[in-house]
Amino acid sequence: MKVGVIGASGYTGGELLRYLSMHGECDVVCATSRKLSGKKVETVHPHLRGILDLSFEDLTPAQVAETCDFVFTATPHGASMKIVAELLDVGVKVVDLSGDFRFSDPAVYEKYYGVKHEHPEVKAVYGLPELHRKEIKNAKVVANPGCYPTSVILGLMPLVRENLIEPDRIAADSKSGVSGAGAQPKQGTHFCMAEESITPYLLTKHRHLPEMEQELRRFDDSLKLSFVPHLVPVIRGISTTLHCFLRKDVTGDDLHRIYRDHYGGETFVRILESGNVPRMSAVRGTNYIDIGGFGVDSERGRAIVVSAIDNLGKGAAGQAVQNMNIMEGYPETMGLKQVGLHP
Repeated sequence: MKVGVIGASGYTGGELLRYLSMHGECDVVCATSRKLSGKKVETVHPHLRGILDLSFEDLTPAQVAETCDFVFTATPHGASMKIVAELLDVGVKVVDLSGDFRFSDPAVYEKYYGVKHEHPEVKAVYGLPELHRKEIKNAKVVANPGCYPTSVILGLMPLVRENLIEPDRIAADSKSGVSGAGAQPKQGTHFCMAEESITPYLLTKHRHLPEMEQELRRFDDSLKLSFVPHLVPVIRGISTTLHCFLRKDVTGDDLHRIYRDHYGGETFVRILESGNVPRMSAVRGTNYIDIGGFGVDSERGRAIVVSAIDNLGKGAAGQAVQNMNIMEGYPETMGLKQVGLHP
C-alpha cells in the first residue's frame, strides 16, 4: 500500500516514518514539509539513514492523493481540518494526529483550541482501538487520540465502566517528556529551562481535558476530571498517576483482576501485578501502555492506578499505525511489535 505522511519533519512525523519503514505492507512514497522541501529525510531524522531513501516534498493534498492510498496528517491543529477534507473528497483514507476531529461537538473544539472549525461536516471516529475498534474498522477518517488522553482514558476505563469510583472525584497527575512539546524550539522547553526541573502547566484549561471527559462519559455522563500535566526532564514518555475515591471495598488484587479481565485480549495493554509500578523506560520506543500500581488505601477509601506510555508511540505514531492496520484489515500488531528500550 502506498502511504504518505503530511507534516513529516516533526518528532511525530519521524516516528511515523520509523514505524512505517518496518511495516510489511506499506511503501512510504511521500513525506511532506514546506520548509524542508528537497532535503533528504535522513538530514532531519538521522535514525532513518539507510532505512528510508526519501526526500521531503512541498505538495498539495491533491498531489499527495495522486500517489497515496493512505495518508497520515501530522500537521498542527487548524491546518489539518482543511487537508483532511480535501483528501476525503478524493477518496483517500486518513488518520489525523491533530486535535481537529477528536470532538463530537465542534463547539468544544472551538472553545479549547481557539480556532473556528471550518469542516464540521467531517465526522471522524475517535481512534482509541480498545474502545472503538468496530467503528475504526469501517472508518474513512480516524482522529488519533492525544497522548495524555490515551494514558488517562485507558488507565481509568475499567474503574469507570465497573462503577467502582466516585465519578466527580478523580484526579489525573501526568508527567510528560519534552518531546511532547514538539520539535519547534520554545522558551520553556529548551535544555536550560527543562533540565533539573519539574514544571506543571495549564493547571485548569488544558485542551486534552475535555477529550478525556468526552470518552469516559460514555460510561458515566456525570464524570468530572481534574487533570494537571507536568513537564519533566526526559525526552519521551508519559507517566500518569490516577487518584480515585472508591464506592466499594476492594483490594489491590481485586483491581488487578478487574483490569486483567477488562484488557485480557488487548495486545498493547500490559497489566502489571498488584503493587508493581509502570516505568517510562519499559515502554520507550513502543506502542504499549503499561498499567499497574493498583494501590488501595482502605482507611481513606482511595485507589491509585498508574499508567505509562511513550508519548510518541502509543501516544501518537504507534497508535496511528495501529488504527491504520484496523482500517485496512492488516494484523493489528503489524509493524508495532518493538521491544522497549530499558534501561
